[in-house]
Amino acid sequence: MPREPEGTMESMQELAHQAAIDTHQRFGRRLLRLPGTWIGQSYSRAHRLRDGSLLSDLNGCAHPFSEWNYWWQAHYLDAIIDDGHSYLAAGDAESARAELARANHLLRGIRIRNFGMLPNYFFDDMAWLALASGRLAQFTLAVRGEGNHAAQTAMRVLGEQLQAGMDEVLGGGLYWSKKRDFKNTPANAPAALFFGRTGQKDTARQVLQWLEKNLFSAERGLYLDGLRLASQGHTVEPAIYTYNQGTVLGALLELGEPADLAHAQVLIDATTHSLSSAARVLAFNRGGDGNLFAGILCRYLALAAKDHRLEAPSREQARQLVTATAGHLIDQEPRRLSAAVQRWMIFAAAAQIELEAGE
Repeated sequence: MPREPEGTMESMQELAHQAAIDTHQRFGRRLLRLPGTWIGQSYSRAHRLRDGSLLSDLNGCAHPFSEWNYWWQAHYLDAIIDDGHSYLAAGDAESARAELARANHLLRGIRIRNFGMLPNYFFDDMAWLALASGRLAQFTLAVRGEGNHAAQTAMRVLGEQLQAGMDEVLGGGLYWSKKRDFKNTPANAPAALFFGRTGQKDTARQVLQWLEKNLFSAERGLYLDGLRLASQGHTVEPAIYTYNQGTVLGALLELGEPADLAHAQVLIDATTHSLSSAARVLAFNRGGDGNLFAGILCRYLALAAKDHRLEAPSREQARQLVTATAGHLIDQEPRRLSAAVQRWMIFAAAAQIELEAGE
């Protein structure tokens, strides 16, 4: 059975801070030992086994370019900003500034590690970094009262890439990659959220409408994976992933029209009944990329749990999913960066909900 988070908001927030420290210590380092950089390596430097001995994971240490997971770094950046906001809310300006510096160093490290460029082969990857860069720009303004040139540049460059990933094949939407043979929810939903957050409401609406028309299963109340171009027409990839529901939910809340909010409530209910256990612990997709899926969903469920435009039963469903899932992760020690960031994200989401409840 999952453990219920104990105590008050501080206990869940403390778990988030501890997860942050653990992630930085076991996965973080300066890229190529360059000052002013930070990067997350894919595997922990040393993982303690059950018998107390240490297993070194050299895959992430032997060479700085041995493995590259661009979108894991984007979520690492998002999590650092979560941590910074929590310090800012607590009145700890010094710690907030330290996290801002770390976030800036990570964005610089990502660019250097990506061979000096921001663009990537995958449009979903770029959408994630565009979203995190937008949050970094806002966090900089909150901490220092000024703009952030690097973050704003990333938003502009990556936003242009996302625009270029759209066309009218299959009626609209973004491609998943520059191969341009697959249009899916993983690329379109975070792109819609980015467009919504940056004032491009019409574009965000077009993308969401394309998603609902082509990839929403009315029978299940959930979004399918994607449409793959075929020699004649297309084929549907019917897989259902937790994180896809989260990013659509975030975009719906961002646009916030009555129909969007009603659809968000349908999505929360379907997620509750189809993608969680009887104890309301979300399903986990194990493996490298899959280690992030439930964490991404929790990020946007936390927004829903605090959004009083939604009806109380939907907010309560969102709250239960996040808090039960957080309780399930308390005693875990992830070996991969993606799993460590997910655990941290879920604790941070639960802390936000508890803070809201305590106000």
